[in-house]
Amino acid sequence: MTAAAAQLDALVTAPRLLVALDFDGTLSPLCDEPMKARMLPAARTAVEALAAVPCTWVALVSGRSLSDLRIIAEHRDDSPLLLAGSHGAEYWTPSGGTVEPAEQPYDLVLRDRLRADAEQSTRGLRGVWIEPKAFGFGVHTRLATPTDAVAAGDAIDALVAAHAPHWRRRTGHNILEFAFRDEGKDTAVAHLRELVRADAVLFAGDDVTDEDALRSLGSGDVGVRVGEGHATAAAIVCSDIKALAELLSGLAGRRAERGGIDCEHACA
Repeated sequence: MTAAAAQLDALVTAPRLLVALDFDGTLSPLCDEPMKARMLPAARTAVEALAAVPCTWVALVSGRSLSDLRIIAEHRDDSPLLLAGSHGAEYWTPSGGTVEPAEQPYDLVLRDRLRADAEQSTRGLRGVWIEPKAFGFGVHTRLATPTDAVAAGDAIDALVAAHAPHWRRRTGHNILEFAFRDEGKDTAVAHLRELVRADAVLFAGDDVTDEDALRSLGSGDVGVRVGEGHATAAAIVCSDIKALAELLSGLAGRRAERGGIDCEHACA
């Protein structure tokens, strides 16, 4: 048995399991128009199967603003799925609903001003667009030429360095993101682990920002990277979303077959 297989076997018998999943590129294909992203059917089936297993909590952990994450995940108020938006600055739980941090007016004013300045400074670059986020903004370059993508990044880097050098900078698949909050997906996983009192965690993601969470996992946890060809802290690499869906479905089936797991069924 490989080390990865042994780790998955341990998750089958974990008394309380948290399965935390990135969304874009992990459950949904990356889209030119981000708000059109949706889970692949196989991924949704796997997520729903896991969420139905006793003592198993499923969370979506995304850099998206919580409001946008709920839209693309087609997440309803009666959903059992937990949500962590904005890299762990916003949360939604079945028992508590939405939890958002209180912000200083200065931060919000600066956010809005820099968004407007970012839009103005990239206006002449075709295929570049600015995505409003709860605590900052993202610069999308998926539809831009390589030259224009570099120009956009240079312009926004200079803008933020001049006016908000304390903001956190992140890179991802054809996106450059800035935020005045410092939470990362490692923060989100730690909070969710404590919330459901998980004995073990499976985290899966596909992007650079997911490595924060993957590096934070403990010896009894399992990290999964979706997509090959990049250095990762994950113990398991799935070639694509379909392969991850198969892994998650298998885990759901094995935990359901085992049955009799002793835990409290309500999320704290």
